[in-house]
Amino acid sequence: MTQIRGLGYLRVQTRDLDRWRELTVDALGFAEGTGPDPDALYLRMDERRARLVVLPGDTDRVLSVGWEVRDQFALAAVGRAVEASGTAVKMLSQEEADDRGVEAGIAFEDPAGVPVEVFFAPILDHSPVLTGLGQRFVTDGQGMGHVVLPTTAMDDTVAFYTEVLGFLPRGGIRLSGQAPDAPPRRVRFMGVNERHHSLAVCPAPHSGEPGLVHLMVEVDTLDAVGRALDNVNKRDFSLSSTLGRHTNDKMVSFYVRAPGGWDIEYGCEGLRVDERHYTAEEITADSYWGHDWSGSEPLAAFSPPPGADA
Repeated sequence: MTQIRGLGYLRVQTRDLDRWRELTVDALGFAEGTGPDPDALYLRMDERRARLVVLPGDTDRVLSVGWEVRDQFALAAVGRAVEASGTAVKMLSQEEADDRGVEAGIAFEDPAGVPVEVFFAPILDHSPVLTGLGQRFVTDGQGMGHVVLPTTAMDDTVAFYTEVLGFLPRGGIRLSGQAPDAPPRRVRFMGVNERHHSLAVCPAPHSGEPGLVHLMVEVDTLDAVGRALDNVNKRDFSLSSTLGRHTNDKMVSFYVRAPGGWDIEYGCEGLRVDERHYTAEEITADSYWGHDWSGSEPLAAFSPPPGADA
């Protein structure tokens, strides 16, 4: 069984911090918190000091995907497993741990080059979480939400998360547009708790920035989703996908393009998986209804990187 309990935090860098604040705080209703970097945007979803941290920089990229474990013994077990796989592991310095708002953690890269951190004992903020839509984010026992990561090394990446970190397969979807005699390519979904998937990985044409396809966060009511959808339209953010319900995790959600070329999925009514009875499935459609992507701008992870030959 995996030592990982859930997605703990996500740290990203942006060239447009003001637009990030407008999207997350003004449109999606995240609560703005505080942290050690006066130039960073700290976003609260619950009693944690921050779940999403946005730092200014000269590029748009993921800085770290933080996965939570129970305690120092679980952290040590994860570190040993990662080192045994041949991947270099670094202990977070005290300054880095304080910056993340955790007691201790380790850092390494997955086979796609995504910076991964594993930690225990997040620092709590016991002041009220004043969300902008009056919503409650669904995190208790399920973590921050889920991330979808691109990879140019699909088999190695899936093996790393399942065989080294102990993520549980939660099905997949076969990608279309392949030659009939080519091996099938799939997006793979993986879970660590009752949330259907805390992680998905998908084949990508290149590695490097931004290192993300999307982040999903869940709220407690459909009304909060609807109000957020109204807000992103009023504030002229690009809607990547219309409202719809997914077939695998049953989430009712929409996708909005964040500064940097990746999406935030904002939804409700996600499925809780009973692992005692779950068996992996291959879905044949992304959604029961909605989720129209026809007006979406290209995702940065699937577009030629800057400087690439046309």
